[in-house]
Amino acid sequence: MPPARNAVHSLLAFWADAGVDCLYETAPRDRMAATREARPVLRSVPAAPAERAQPADSAGGRELAWAASDLDALAAAIASFDGCALKSQGARQAVCWRGAADAPVMIVGEGPGAEEDAQGGRAGRLLDRILAAAGLEGRVLITNTVFWRPPGNRTPTADEQLACAPFVERAIDLVRPKLLLFVGAAAAKSMLDRSEGILTLRGRWFEWRGRYANLEIPALPTLHPAFLLRQPGAKKKAWQDFLMLAERLDRGERPGEGGADL
Repeated sequence: MPPARNAVHSLLAFWADAGVDCLYETAPRDRMAATREARPVLRSVPAAPAERAQPADSAGGRELAWAASDLDALAAAIASFDGCALKSQGARQAVCWRGAADAPVMIVGEGPGAEEDAQGGRAGRLLDRILAAAGLEGRVLITNTVFWRPPGNRTPTADEQLACAPFVERAIDLVRPKLLLFVGAAAAKSMLDRSEGILTLRGRWFEWRGRYANLEIPALPTLHPAFLLRQPGAKKKAWQDFLMLAERLDRGERPGEGGADL
């Protein structure tokens, strides 16, 4: 692929991870051509997130998930679940989770990639290196908002995430971690019901609340390892997030109010 095309692909990936999801025109326009007069700079204040609506069950997913008494039973329930369209779109298998069943930290990503679906992946190996360097190796359980690889490694849709949500929450309920880490924009937005981009959400503590069970767990969004592979300059920000998570875990104290910058 020519260098120019590589640069375009990298820029598009950066915009997507940063939360840019709308294209208003097909060609650039100089909107300052008509006038060059100074304009006041306005600061937008994001609206408070709407109260979380109770989602409808998807094809019996809630009942199936809550009937599982442990992670093994939950994995079997996921494998038998036909309520997520991704299952029939070319995925080799359901990728449920990996790590310690009693982990004090649970990491939620957006979904398995093509390599993860088969046997692992570069992003997963980078995540493992970061965890080891931050002193978190062996202390995490890693899962995703969906359990089947989206075609072409695209971002899972809201409906696909909603279909799998009861199983994700049941896994959290069974593990009962002390802290949650959401990696990437798709996971952070879905799990927190927020609309901001990941560069705005990362590095801030939120209070994750369960949809189906009475669960409240401190959660920290961060950048996805796949994004770090495309944008190595962002590794410093992600490293700060992992260190903050490790420090908070080792301190054994509950973070402050949800959404507050630390």
